Amino acid sequence: MSLIVRDATLEDAGDVLAIYNYAALNTTAVWTDGPVDLESRREWISARQQAGYPVLVAMKGRDVVGFASFGDFRPLPGYRHTVENSVYVDERHHRAGIGRSLVAALIERAMALDKHTMIAGIEAANAGSLALHASLGFAEVARMPEVGCKFGRWLDLVFMQKRLASDVRP
Repeated sequence: MSLIVRDATLEDAGDVLAIYNYAALNTTAVWTDGPVDLESRREWISARQQAGYPVLVAMKGRDVVGFASFGDFRPLPGYRHTVENSVYVDERHHRAGIGRSLVAALIERAMALDKHTMIAGIEAANAGSLALHASLGFAEVARMPEVGCKFGRWLDLVFMQKRLASDVRP
């Protein structure tokens, strides 16, 4: 079955919610202590899209098996050419190329928006996400020990960066 990556709609919010809440409750990919509700996912999708940023879903048949987006890296104007990505894949579909397809699509979208740099903030023990981003040309640029906590332990944050375009003028 082939994979299709497309723009999310509000009708996808329930599937996005399920993938996100699994990660929130069971992994250190999301540094929150609990699930979110459907309305918050709808608001998140709407806010990203209204800001001109993509929210993408990966489809296998009729099933949403992953989602990804990017948004402002920081809210100050000096960072306007830099975005930070997020990508989540249904735990039953890890290591099937879904994350790669989603991040590759995000890179294309960011370049079309004349973004200069994409950042990924990844928990240091998330070997799969670190490898995925490295395989797409991201390089580790910072490692911040014990800046977060979850499941009763301190978490390290790794920032990876990819320069997207050299012709974007500041």
